[in-house]
Amino acid sequence: MPTARPSPSRWLVYLLRCRDGSLYTGITNDLPKRLKAHAAGKASKYTRSRLPVTVAYSEPMKSKSAALKREAAVKKLTRSQKDQLIKSRQ
Repeated sequence: MPTARPSPSRWLVYLLRCRDGSLYTGITNDLPKRLKAHAAGKASKYTRSRLPVTVAYSEPMKSKSAALKREAAVKKLTRSQKDQLIKSRQ
């Protein structure tokens, strides 16, 4: 009897817009759960004092490794480049 293969995780790179207008970049494989953690002040020290947050952008990745690399690249972008990235997905 063949065993069921688990479905691959769907990793996302995401940007949150904080109450003060700043942007937070992170990765997750469960965005709704991660947003609840942010809202509860338990996901990130940075967003804890900048609540509420809203999702401004998300980008699916094939693996955790790819998501980590993309997160690092996004974090290196200037603010205007991040704003352009957000606008490109709207």
